[in-house]
Amino acid sequence: MHILATEGLTKRFPTVTAIDQLTVTVGPGVTGLVGANGAGKSTLIKILLGLLPPTGGRADVLGLDATSRGAEIRRLVGYMPEHECLPPDVSATELVVHLARMSGLPRTAARERAADVLRHVGLAEERYRPVGGYSTGMKQRVKLAQALVHDPKLIFLDEPTNGLDPRGRDEMLTLVRRIGTEFGISVLVTSHLLGELERICDHVIVIDGGRLLRSSAIGEFTQATQAVTVEVDEGLDELAARLAAEGQAVSPQGRMLVVKVLGPETYDAVRDAAADLGLCLIRLEQNRHRIEDVFREEVRAHV
Repeated sequence: MHILATEGLTKRFPTVTAIDQLTVTVGPGVTGLVGANGAGKSTLIKILLGLLPPTGGRADVLGLDATSRGAEIRRLVGYMPEHECLPPDVSATELVVHLARMSGLPRTAARERAADVLRHVGLAEERYRPVGGYSTGMKQRVKLAQALVHDPKLIFLDEPTNGLDPRGRDEMLTLVRRIGTEFGISVLVTSHLLGELERICDHVIVIDGGRLLRSSAIGEFTQATQAVTVEVDEGLDELAARLAAEGQAVSPQGRMLVVKVLGPETYDAVRDAAADLGLCLIRLEQNRHRIEDVFREEVRAHV
């Protein structure tokens, strides 16, 4: 089952092609849309919502044609925009209730749902204050709440961690993951911070210049490499010298060593060297690819 699909989707503006022959399908769960700023992520979401007509190709969302049935799609989909868009002189409750009613909920149901989602995003005690007095993190939570209030089947989150400090990013990512796992709502989340998507996504789509570079399950991006990271309390240089003398391929990286795995004997060599030198072995960890590394490789391959 696909929650959205594009075929040859193209969007040209007078001076740039934002989406270039994009063909991709997205299944249920949490899907990350990765790309640098200007890669075409926001343009794609606007097309999927029926807010921007494509130049060519086709896009379907929940089985509906985005070009001709945009209003139906927007009733079924939640959208958290990237840009600042909240009116400063109304409370979070007033705003979310209003948007719930615009989505078709009766007054009583709208108020109940607004209270529920504002509590879910952590604004239960602040929901009656004017939004203009909110911090950036609180405003992002209001935008998330209004995207959820009408109980959508799918939500589009455009750079939901923009402007947040590290703690705020962690909390927002936890919320996004809960939406996809506990609430059963499918999520398409965009970000240029690739490490964020590694933490929360089931599937990742990489685009650059509006072109599809790769679409894969997260496990295919972060599969194990043929290297291990070794960390010891003290004596890193001695350990590196001992392993190199035994024919191991060693690369110091800060306070750790990266050792190429030549076979099972590599693990034995690390263990024995640490024991012989009397070192405290803190970590011996299989390295994994990061989305950032794969993204760079894909971009280089298409240049």
